[in-house]
Amino acid sequence: MSTQIDIHPVQSSILCRLLFTKEGRFKDLNTLNLSTDHFSFHIKQLTDWGLVKKLEKGKYTLTPKGKEFANRFDTDKNEVERQAKVAVLLVAVKTIKGKKKYLIQQRLKQPYFGFWGFVTGKIAWGEITKEAASRELNEETGLKGNIKLVGVKHKIDYTQDQKLLEDKYFFVFKVTNLKGKLKEKFEGGRNKWLTEEEILKLKNLFDGAEESMNFIKKPIFKFSEIKYLVKKY
Repeated sequence: MSTQIDIHPVQSSILCRLLFTKEGRFKDLNTLNLSTDHFSFHIKQLTDWGLVKKLEKGKYTLTPKGKEFANRFDTDKNEVERQAKVAVLLVAVKTIKGKKKYLIQQRLKQPYFGFWGFVTGKIAWGEITKEAASRELNEETGLKGNIKLVGVKHKIDYTQDQKLLEDKYFFVFKVTNLKGKLKEKFEGGRNKWLTEEEILKLKNLFDGAEESMNFIKKPIFKFSEIKYLVKKY
C-alpha cells in the first residue's frame, strides 16, 4: 500500500462520501450527525494526512493521494479492502561441475520460519517488475544475471481449517548467466545451490516449489492458480 494509515470509521465515511462527488460541504459530509468539534477533529486528521483538502467556501475534496487511497475502499462496508500481495519470484539456474543447480533460499524470519523456497520479494509502489526482480536478486544474493519473465503464479495459502493466511501473485523470472559472489547468509535467510533432486528432499519445502522449477523448463509463458492447505505458518 502506498499509504499506511489506521482509518477511523468516521474518516472512512467521509472518504466514501467524497468518492461519489467532486466536492462536499462540511454539513453534507457529516452523515453521522456528530457534534461540530467531533467531526472537525476527523476531517482535520484527513487533511493533515494529505487525503483531503479544504477548498474555498467551506468545501472539501479528495487530493490525488486521497483518491488513490479511497479507491481501494469497499464502499458498502466503509473500509479498505484487503487485496492480494504482488511480488517477484526468481528461479536462478546454472551448471556446477556438470550438474544443473537451482539457487534455493531458506527463510529465517516469520512467517514460515525455516522454510525453503526460491528468492522472492515484494514489488515496490511504482516499480517495474523486471526492476524489482533485479533489485531483489542483488539485495538477497549479491548476484546479477539475465532475467526473463516466464510466467505468473497465484498462490493462496489456507490453514487446515480453511482460514485464509496468504494471497500472493508472483511474477516468475528465470535467471541465467549469473555473476558476482553469492551471499550465503543475509539478515532473514541463507542461500544455497542445490539440484532439483536435493531440493525436493528438503524438509519444510514451500508448497509449489516444484511447480516453480517447471516454469523455466519450457519456452512458453505459464500461468497457475492454486490453493494450498498448509500445516505450518
